[in-house]
Amino acid sequence: MLSEIPTRVRDGTHASELTYGLFSRRCNLAKSMLDIALCIAALPLALPVMAAIAIAILVDSGRPIFFVQERSGRGGRTFRMYKFRTLRRDHDISVDREYMRSFVRGQIQPSDGQARSRIYKPFDKSHVTRLGRILRRTSLDELPQILNVLRREMSLVGPRPNVLSEVEAYRDWHNERLKVLPGITGLAQVRGRSAICFDDIVRYDIEYVQRRSLKLDLQILWWTVLSTLVGRGTQ
Repeated sequence: MLSEIPTRVRDGTHASELTYGLFSRRCNLAKSMLDIALCIAALPLALPVMAAIAIAILVDSGRPIFFVQERSGRGGRTFRMYKFRTLRRDHDISVDREYMRSFVRGQIQPSDGQARSRIYKPFDKSHVTRLGRILRRTSLDELPQILNVLRREMSLVGPRPNVLSEVEAYRDWHNERLKVLPGITGLAQVRGRSAICFDDIVRYDIEYVQRRSLKLDLQILWWTVLSTLVGRGTQ
């Protein structure tokens, strides 16, 4: 394999490293083209669905329709991520922030009643609107992130982006997941969604970073559809 060849080029860099870098750039370009093509192809169906959801949110719980939050992207660069609002308007997100920081640090453990079907979420069902429960179960609340993908802030597939306070709580090895664009779905989501601890999520994310390819992206997209249909790991 090329990665096993120790030959150096004039600047002292391994030839295998240059080969990997070239492959990575080509892979990223192909991935970007796939993202944009799939998003554009989905827009004729997605836009009417998004309009219907927006109207339904207004009727169900009023404004705001969207939930907008600063997230950490590739290389730690921040961007504004969009979702349909699914939580009640009076929900205090400061409590969520402390919960998620503890989750990242591995300090959150499921109670005895959750041991068999644990869901790591900073809120319970009473905090979610009636329509929000449907949107979360079907993952339709993530549809506005198509805009993030078209703006190249996100990809269809990649590690889920964390808020900045959660990134501040990362251990050093967690930063490996920031090497690629964050995704609407990812390997961790199809393997466990909200039912696995953060360290396991990061291990799946790092596995994706190391194995990423168009074939794997298409597999994860297909697994996401299947996972969404059965509602596994959602709340």
